[in-house]
Amino acid sequence: MKQLLIVFIGGGFGSVLRFLVGKWLNNSGDGIPYGTFAANIVGSFLIGIILGLAAKNNSLSENQTLLLATGFCGGFTTFSTFAYENHVLLKSGDFTSFAIYTIASFIIGFLAVFLGMYLAR
Repeated sequence: MKQLLIVFIGGGFGSVLRFLVGKWLNNSGDGIPYGTFAANIVGSFLIGIILGLAAKNNSLSENQTLLLATGFCGGFTTFSTFAYENHVLLKSGDFTSFAIYTIASFIIGFLAVFLGMYLAR
């Protein structure tokens, strides 16, 4: 039960921060949802650091890892919003923004995880 509460608290903070980042950055006129993109990239980088630290001599406890990686990063990043925004881009015929957003999200997201894990070691 304690672990569920830890994940719940971390997820709540992550979700609120993602909402604020989205409100701040998703107002561009070019179609690319920069808020979701930023949340997913920063979240990927953070989870790389968190899991890298957790693997490094057990620098983080199991509860700290649950709070930060599963809870906070899980609430902060959002695949469902990413998928929906891509649907909207495709439906509107904005294939260029769709391609840039999707490819950049995958490539930079993976690189951010690897960079975070590298920096944590």
